[in-house]
Amino acid sequence: MSEEVLVIGAGIGGLCTALSLAPTGRRITLLERDQAPPGDDPDTIFLDWHRQGAGHVRQSHAFLARLRTIIKRSHPRLLDDLKMLGVRDLTFDMMLTERQREAYEPEPEDADLTIITSRRTTLELAMRRYVETLDNVTIRSGFFVRELLTRQGEDGVTEVLGVSGEEQGEPVELEADSTVDASGKSGFLITKLMDDGAPIAEESETAGILYFTRHYRLLPGVEEPSRSDNPPASGDLGYLKFGVFPGDNGCFSITIAVPEIEFELRKAILNPDTFHAITLELPGLAPWTNAERSEPRGKVYGMGDLISRWRDMIADGKPVTRNYYPLGDTLVRTNPLYGRGCSFAAVSAEVLRETLEETKDPVQRQIDYHSRLRRELRPYYINQRAQDRSAIKRAKEALTPDYRKSWRGKVIESFFDDGVRIALRSDTRLLRQAMRGFHMLEHPNKWLGKPGNFGKVLYYWSRGKKRNAEAYPPSPGPARKELMQGLSINYTADIDRLAAQRQTTP
Repeated sequence: MSEEVLVIGAGIGGLCTALSLAPTGRRITLLERDQAPPGDDPDTIFLDWHRQGAGHVRQSHAFLARLRTIIKRSHPRLLDDLKMLGVRDLTFDMMLTERQREAYEPEPEDADLTIITSRRTTLELAMRRYVETLDNVTIRSGFFVRELLTRQGEDGVTEVLGVSGEEQGEPVELEADSTVDASGKSGFLITKLMDDGAPIAEESETAGILYFTRHYRLLPGVEEPSRSDNPPASGDLGYLKFGVFPGDNGCFSITIAVPEIEFELRKAILNPDTFHAITLELPGLAPWTNAERSEPRGKVYGMGDLISRWRDMIADGKPVTRNYYPLGDTLVRTNPLYGRGCSFAAVSAEVLRETLEETKDPVQRQIDYHSRLRRELRPYYINQRAQDRSAIKRAKEALTPDYRKSWRGKVIESFFDDGVRIALRSDTRLLRQAMRGFHMLEHPNKWLGKPGNFGKVLYYWSRGKKRNAEAYPPSPGPARKELMQGLSINYTADIDRLAAQRQTTP
């Protein structure tokens, strides 16, 4: 008799779980609090699909190569379905500088360094429609899970038996052999376990930024701007980060990330006119958002509560629960700036499949599942957390008029700005290896740890700015004071506030 699996949530994490487990023959039921998509047209879905359980659904999204590889290997028809709905591939050659393109010689592995990009609602629609065709998968929409059904084992471990909740207003209880919690960052079931005394370890800290996204549509008959003839469409000015996310069916989105301590800019950017005006001041965005190219659509979507969080379900070498497998944002959260959230969920689902197939022992399953997750995801979590901490520090420095960077700080900054960055913009082979880390195909720092690669970075760094002049990108945008003054935003208020905090802090 095949195992019964309940999956809480039919967002990206829940759908990836279904994709991963369906080929094993298990009977899988996805319990989704929101209603089913109201049709099959991507534009209708974007406008009318209400997703209370996924408040960030209209933020920019992309699937890194690790997730695309999983889909290509196990569900190639889904790739075709995605493309039929207008979902895009961004290939490795699109990431090259103009100079790199001139001498570019494709390698077979380059095809694996491809990003899938689209509006999140279109991605989910395609995945959901595909999952609905799988014989052993059922999606129950309008099912709100209120509690886990549990009992305390003789060893003190909480055993999860299933869930209780409401479906279309009626109380329902469901039991299963395994329960997967893909309820996302707003999921409360795991925190209830913690409140009830389950010794789930948690480390958490702010990512230091807030997200603001607005969607645009190309004008009829107008193509996207050239990537080789324009400044990079993503960049970091310290006081804000920005990027373009090409979408489906002539749509694209602009996301601007603002440090938490930039209160005045945070307030102003929610105004659609201010958001649009900022895009026109950034050389990499203006070719996309000018009136001859596209038109803005709808409001600015803000997203806060961005944290790095790692939860560990193993305490002192023993499982905290049995038959309960949290994944995605329920278990591990990272700054969405790096675009790895969907891939984290997909990798977790793959790890879960491997674990369930390898052993039937519930204790060993828990141990294996979380040890594999540590091996697969922890390096990226640590890498991203370190970058967040560095960005938070930079944002504070930008609001400190008399700040002077230490000699050591200047050397480190120069190594990355004038060494690593220039090497990657000059040497295609180096970029290819670095992108494997970015796409979660190998350890994020592996490429730089290779002596030959490190030597090449040192070579470009030692050449100096004058000899590397052609490899530097254009300035990503104006200085903080210049931009904020031009938009009539008070640029001194946050400087004064931070200075006052320093005076009152013991």
